[in-house]
Amino acid sequence: MESSWTIFQEAALYLLFGFLVAGILRAYIQPDSVVKYFHRGRFRSVLYSSLLGVPIPLCSCGVVPAVAGFKKQGANNGACLSFLTSTPETGVDSIALTYSLLGPVMTLMRPVTAFVTAMCAGLLENFTGSSYSKSSEMIPNRVCVVDACCDGTDCDPWMHARHHTAAEKLLAGMRFAFNGLMADLAVWFVLGVILAGIISALVPESLIASVFGEGIIAYLGALIISGPMYVCATLSTPIAAALVMKGMSPGAALVFLMAGPATNMPTITMVAGLLGKRSLAIYLGSITACSIVMAFLTDMIFHGLGISAKASATVGAGFLPQWVEWGAAAILAILILRVLWQRLWAEVLPRWNVKTRISDQSSPTACCCEHDRSGST
Repeated sequence: MESSWTIFQEAALYLLFGFLVAGILRAYIQPDSVVKYFHRGRFRSVLYSSLLGVPIPLCSCGVVPAVAGFKKQGANNGACLSFLTSTPETGVDSIALTYSLLGPVMTLMRPVTAFVTAMCAGLLENFTGSSYSKSSEMIPNRVCVVDACCDGTDCDPWMHARHHTAAEKLLAGMRFAFNGLMADLAVWFVLGVILAGIISALVPESLIASVFGEGIIAYLGALIISGPMYVCATLSTPIAAALVMKGMSPGAALVFLMAGPATNMPTITMVAGLLGKRSLAIYLGSITACSIVMAFLTDMIFHGLGISAKASATVGAGFLPQWVEWGAAAILAILILRVLWQRLWAEVLPRWNVKTRISDQSSPTACCCEHDRSGST
C-alpha cells in the first residue's frame, strides 16, 4: 500500500492538469472544425485526425463509438483509422501522468509514437484501399455542449455562439472532465496504481531486467504481454513506470504503453466489424511495426544522452514541494471517491434495490395475496 500511495501522490497533480485540459478541449473544439478536417484529402484528413487524436483522452473501447459516428457522417476510412490509433494510445491526462512517472523523454516519445503510428495506419488505408471517397458528406453533431439548448443546426450559428458565456462553456467542460471523464477513468487509474505498487513491492528486479531488457526480444515480450491486457492509457502508465524501476528498458516500456491501450480483444473485434478485416490488419501491423521501431529509437536516445531510465522515471517526484503533492493527492482522492459514489448510487444501488424488491415479492412472507383476499371479503 505504501508503494501505491507514493505513486498516487506523485501522479495526482499531473492527472488533475490533464483533466483540466480535457475539459477545455471539450468546451471549445467546434464540431464543424472536426468535420472539415476529417472529410477531404487522402493525406490532410489523416494528418488532422492523427493530431486531433493525440490530446483527446478516450480509451480504446470508448473511441470506437466516436469513430463509428465520424464514419457515419462521411469521414474516410484512413481518417477513421488514424484517429482510432492515436486516441487510445495517449491523451492529455496520460501525457501529464507520463511526465510525472516516466520523465521528459518518455513524455515526448509517447505522443510522437502515437502520431507516427496513426499516420502510417491512415495513409496505408487511404492510399492502398478503395474505401476513400471525396463525395461523401459529413453531418456534424452541433448540439450545444453546455446544456443542449439547441441542435446547432436549426438555429443561426452566429446567434448560437452567443447563447452562453465563456464561463458557462468552461464550466460545462469542467463538468465533462471531472464528472463523466473521471468516472470513466477513475477505476482504471486506481487499479493501475495498485498493480504498480504490487510490482514495485513484490516482483524481483532481476526477473524484469532479464526478460524485458533492451533488444528485439524485450520489445516482442512487451508486445505479447500488453496485447491481451485491457488497459487504458492512464492505467498503463503507472504499470510501465513500475516495470522501468524494476529494470525494463524504456523502449520496451514504450511498446507496452502503445500496444496495451490499443490492441485488446474488445477493440480488435469492434475494428473488424466497423472497418473490415483489411483495415484491422493495417491497424495491428502499424501498431506493431511502429512501436518496435520507435522503441529502438527511444533506447538509442537514452543511451546517447547518457540518461538512466530509473533516474528519469523519478524526475516528477522531486520537482514539486511535498505539500503540493499531498494537496493534489487529497483533491484527486476526494474527486475519485465522489464520482465512484455517484456511479454506485446511480447504477449499482438501483439494480440491487430492484433485485431486493423482486426477491421480497416472491417470498412467502412478503406475499400480499392473503391480505388482499381478506380485505376484499
